[in-house]
Amino acid sequence: MPVSRQSQAKATKSHPHSQRVAGGAALGSPPSAQKLPELDESMMRRALALAKKGEGRVEPNPMVGCVIVRNGCVIGEGYHRRFGGPHAEIEALGSCTRNPRGATVYVSLEPCCHQGKTPPCTDALIQAGVARVVTPLRDPNPAVNGKGLRQLRAAGIAVTTGVLVHEAAEVLAPFLTRVRLGRPYVIAKWAQSLNGILVPPLGQSKWISGAISRRAVHRLRARMDAILVGVGTVLADDPLLTARDVPLRRRALRVVLDGKLRIPVNANVVASARTRPMLVLTTPQALKTKKAQQLTRKGVELVACKTRSGRLVLGDCMSRLSDRGVTNLLVEGGPMVLHAMLKARLVDEAWAFVAPRLIGGEPQRCCLANVFANTDPRAATVERSGNDLLYRLRLTDLPRAAEARRWK
Repeated sequence: MPVSRQSQAKATKSHPHSQRVAGGAALGSPPSAQKLPELDESMMRRALALAKKGEGRVEPNPMVGCVIVRNGCVIGEGYHRRFGGPHAEIEALGSCTRNPRGATVYVSLEPCCHQGKTPPCTDALIQAGVARVVTPLRDPNPAVNGKGLRQLRAAGIAVTTGVLVHEAAEVLAPFLTRVRLGRPYVIAKWAQSLNGILVPPLGQSKWISGAISRRAVHRLRARMDAILVGVGTVLADDPLLTARDVPLRRRALRVVLDGKLRIPVNANVVASARTRPMLVLTTPQALKTKKAQQLTRKGVELVACKTRSGRLVLGDCMSRLSDRGVTNLLVEGGPMVLHAMLKARLVDEAWAFVAPRLIGGEPQRCCLANVFANTDPRAATVERSGNDLLYRLRLTDLPRAAEARRWK
């Protein structure tokens, strides 16, 4: 997720009694007009913190949180917990300790107004008799895209938009990227030595980073929709591409870029294809080969993508994954795939684990120093990961506030 995010206040897990909010008035007295913007921002931060709890469980839906305030007190809150489950507004209404009639609803994305896996949230808010709805962003989903706000206004509910637009765009970046750009939100991950080596020489340990960093990668995998590598990584390392020994939020689709179907039929990702989803992105010509038939019999799904000069077009590969509902994509290598994704400007975040060691050889083109030299990171953080350092860079822009306000 976005790396420039400042830590947010923790949302409460339960509220058996109504809670007076900071800056709020005594029960029975509405907040003063002077304190209303401050209260709006405070409650929206609380809604965004709640929304983050759904990470890895709600995709391809957006992460959404909701807080309901009446007379300066929180009387209900909730978040979208899982794909197909109740939306945040329904969870919040169901948790109310007081009648929500006349209340203000803070929701981190425009309420839906269409029948999907669940009924429209706008209907529930109207029926509850709420007086005001505050949201940062209009939902770019064509099924909503302002219709929800218009329905609320037509029912006499006051609507305020544009509160904490930047913060909301950070939380919603994966969803916004898929809906507006037609591709997944891409995190590129690698481990390297101090001098920029990503692949140790033959005979040395394949691990560059330490055990704590490797566990962090498994936690990252555990919330991804898909994990992608090039066929070179399969040939060199024979990985499983699964999250292990960490709490699993979803089971990621394993994706291999392989234009010539060089992947061995006995590779770990192929051998486990009937129990863990496995996809190979290849060329139309490769689909006609005997190797394609062998892989299909093993349970591997093959999808043909566009090519240019004999190479897979990465933008088309990303579109194919987005069409399958892939919202969060982790690209793990190898160096050629990482460099190609970075060069095509298809990487939203880079996670570079830098180990305190030197390895002989020339730095790879996708090493951290070259990323800094050839891109303009919008934000960067660094933190310790055992003996390693983890650099997290945002390489693409968030939806700008001006764009979000035009959505009103």
